[in-house]
Amino acid sequence: MSYRLGVDVGGTFTDLLLVNEKSGQTWSAKVPSTPADQSIGVLNGIKRVCERAGIDPSAIDHVMHGTTVATNTVLTGTGARCGLVTTKGYRQVLQIARSYVPGGLGGWIIYNKSLPMAPLACTIEADERVSAKGEVVKRLDEKALRSGLRKLKAQNIEALTVSLINSFANPANERRVREIAQEEMPGTPVSISSDVVPEMQEYERTVTTVANSYVRPRVDRYVNNLKAKLGQVAKDVKLHILRSDGGLASASSAAEYPVNLLMSGPAGGVTGALWVAVQAGFPNLLTVDVGGTSTDVALIQGGQPRLRRETTVGDVTVRASSVDIRTVGAGGGSIAHVPELTKALRVGPQSAGADPGPAAYNRGGTEPTVADANIVLGYLPEMQKLGGDMVLNRPLSHAAVKKVGDALGLNVKQAAQGIYNIVNENMVGALRLVSVEQGYDPRDYALIAFGGAGPLHANALSRLLGSWPSIIPPGPGVLCALGDATTAVRDERARTYVRKFSETSAKEIDKILKTLAVDASKGLEEEGVKKSEIKTSYQVDLRYHGQGLRLTVEVNLAELQKKGLKAISDKFDEEHKRLFTFALPLEHELVTLRSAVQGQGIKIKRQPLAQGGSSPKAAVVGKQKSYMEGKDVTAIVYDRAKLKAGNKVAGPAIVMEMDSTTVILPKHTGHVDKSGCILIYPDNYKAPKKGAPRKSGKK
Repeated sequence: MSYRLGVDVGGTFTDLLLVNEKSGQTWSAKVPSTPADQSIGVLNGIKRVCERAGIDPSAIDHVMHGTTVATNTVLTGTGARCGLVTTKGYRQVLQIARSYVPGGLGGWIIYNKSLPMAPLACTIEADERVSAKGEVVKRLDEKALRSGLRKLKAQNIEALTVSLINSFANPANERRVREIAQEEMPGTPVSISSDVVPEMQEYERTVTTVANSYVRPRVDRYVNNLKAKLGQVAKDVKLHILRSDGGLASASSAAEYPVNLLMSGPAGGVTGALWVAVQAGFPNLLTVDVGGTSTDVALIQGGQPRLRRETTVGDVTVRASSVDIRTVGAGGGSIAHVPELTKALRVGPQSAGADPGPAAYNRGGTEPTVADANIVLGYLPEMQKLGGDMVLNRPLSHAAVKKVGDALGLNVKQAAQGIYNIVNENMVGALRLVSVEQGYDPRDYALIAFGGAGPLHANALSRLLGSWPSIIPPGPGVLCALGDATTAVRDERARTYVRKFSETSAKEIDKILKTLAVDASKGLEEEGVKKSEIKTSYQVDLRYHGQGLRLTVEVNLAELQKKGLKAISDKFDEEHKRLFTFALPLEHELVTLRSAVQGQGIKIKRQPLAQGGSSPKAAVVGKQKSYMEGKDVTAIVYDRAKLKAGNKVAGPAIVMEMDSTTVILPKHTGHVDKSGCILIYPDNYKAPKKGAPRKSGKK
């Protein structure tokens, strides 16, 4: 009997979900993360989840892992010392970059541009030239190159990037530079842009490949270290790493192209939320993943998460496909503070993390955090242990939050309510980025909240946005691990193809897309994926001729063959109107063609929840004094494991489970459905009819 394990490593906790591949039965565990060496936390979690399942770890044959190693390397600036080889005349490509300053007009005053990941002092030029058509205009001067590489070697370069002009059209010179570099600098990892991102635009191609080199040594060490430790407990285990686009990469591919992992951790949550949405019958979702350090949000439209062709971490933007996830520094460990100058309460982005953690963890933390505020508000019942076994020190939480109250002239409950309200507004700000600012009305979407702290804030977030219902999935604290376990191996291939519609044909595009799909499928077949299980999708990046902006649209080959290029242009015009309210009477121009292939994920067979009446009385385990909406209330506390389908949990209420806690506010009711989800609606809520004015649901 074989088992598959999903592992999600967060800033505070490591979540695991074990799946029996034959029966679909699952077991979960949550253990503290170990920032100094994340693999230790993973092994601790494996031991615990296997004990719960009653199996030996050697029975695990697949581990699917969402990791933040690449992300944190960029955010903390702890990557490799990178060297860069450019074409002669392009040495300052990273310094020139793009003329974009975040923050509007005020950004010009306060924006501090970060230094490139490959400094100018570690950049050399290769005397060579390839034309945009791929013709070798000037052959590579190998003697001069060797001299430059020796100088880089003397600067203790840890990773090397090669990004030559127009290499996407002809990679021959880049490949030769790599061969020479491996001779001159043996053991130094070399990333070439024609392998990492073979697309036009030299800056985007260069910064993406440099980012790959920057995180590559650290990711390589982590992946190999984890693989070795997993091999000690499960000899023949296969390790896959979650990609930013929600698919899986082999351990070797992840180590070689880690730039595709920058959104690895958050992508698992979106995949898990999508799986739950199918069970609950909600194809349009706003996802909210609240962890200990941050909140990740995304939008799912028609059962498909929106993908971006760029990934942004901090102020670094690279050209790598990812689920359109926005992150804000608002989590259970976010620290609340009152600046002396403004006397205005702030929450985050600083976080207490896992060590020392919130004051309640009793590990030396003294700063007031969102978790401490939730304890003061009575949202984490006194009979509950965090993660199933962590005892919370409640007096320490009160002492920490009191510091905020003293600074603002408020009592401790009012201070805690202020912290709770502000962190909710921070989360709403991120949700607006994936909805309102992209032309989507949040009132057309349900809101699904997960992560250890998500269900504590879900009801309040839905009230602010008018997004109903608030969906609390079963096991919300380990939903990211569920996403890791249920996803499939994925790969893609792209080709720059700049042509006006008058210069090409639907037949030519169809031929190129199919060729790219065959090439992309080879990697999946090497991973043991059967041809019959491979699903292929096609996209094109295009624009109006003369326009700099590019938009990505999906391509249906059957429609392309039937309607011709109009099948693409109509979708582009529709998307342009949605984003900018207008379309232009200009000729369309293709920029990039892309084929993505994905295998089949495992199917988990969850039994429907046992049917019960409307009364949840059998699940009541006590009462809790709480503070909701500025008033003292007595909340009924429920054990989620005892709830039945059809139960209606009226607020104020608190629902406990091993990995999370759900808060249901007064004048709201949680409806338990057959899939085990809790669907929270305002009392007397009526779903708006199609085309009718909506009601926000706020009270």
